[in-house]
Amino acid sequence: MKVLVGDPGKCKLVHACEAACAKVLHKKTGRPHAAIRVDPVEGQPRFQVCNQCGECITVCPTGALTRAKSGIVLLKKDLCVACYMCVGFCPSLSMVRAEGVLPPFKCISCGQCVKACPEKALSLVEQPHEGLPS
Repeated sequence: MKVLVGDPGKCKLVHACEAACAKVLHKKTGRPHAAIRVDPVEGQPRFQVCNQCGECITVCPTGALTRAKSGIVLLKKDLCVACYMCVGFCPSLSMVRAEGVLPPFKCISCGQCVKACPEKALSLVEQPHEGLPS
């Protein structure tokens, strides 16, 4: 499966990745609607993005969170009741909610943020996952 990985040494905190993500996911601009967050921590960029661990799947009471054949964790919006248990449970704090958007959302490894980054600080990296063909 492909997961999004950031290189803090290349990132200049221009937030183009966040803008591209918000546009793809919600046709909006602005960080609150992005599934990737990049913040300066002790002078270095810190990337907060879903690593596709799947821990959120275990707490979803409706089965709205599932793992696709590709390994990516997906949210079926029609099954989501917006209880936000997944948001509170996410170990990487990358299941997000935004004002005006009912279901929570997360990175789906679409790659649009990678394309938008002028510094080439993001990449999609193939990572094996238990239960998926290598």
